[in-house]
Amino acid sequence: AFVELALEGGCKSFGWIKAMKKVDKPAYKARCHTIREDGAFIEAGENDNLIVNKLHANPSAFGVFGFSFLDQNSDKVQGSKVEGFAPTFESIASGDYSISRPLYFYVKKAHVGVVPGIVEYLREFTADSTWGDEGYLADKGMIPLDDAKRKAIRKSVRKLQRLQL
Repeated sequence: AFVELALEGGCKSFGWIKAMKKVDKPAYKARCHTIREDGAFIEAGENDNLIVNKLHANPSAFGVFGFSFLDQNSDKVQGSKVEGFAPTFESIASGDYSISRPLYFYVKKAHVGVVPGIVEYLREFTADSTWGDEGYLADKGMIPLDDAKRKAIRKSVRKLQRLQL
């Protein structure tokens, strides 16, 4: 998601790079899907603690990790503004922080009633005690959708409606 949202998003803001995608896709991909290797970007895989330690040691470097980890380590690192918006609960929930995205999970409808636990999983995940403002996923760092969106999604999940993007 980071490549599509941040790296490609940045490339699209430059007309000449955006045009490159149509005429030279390999060059576009090399330019827009590659993270710099000059030490300004901290690569530490999925080890968020290591990223924080490296960022703390090199204040001019950048690292990439989830918002909940940023929130838990705000005494050591700071988030970067994107298009004037800092990463906050509000800017992420509203979609203003453009390199954040919603969580998607997919269920194969043909497996409902065949694979045990799918319906129960859907009910659990869409319960307010799970993904609501006070739900246990909020305690783990997930930023809840507003009430109206949660209700609409819960309704479509209960009906097993096909996802429309």
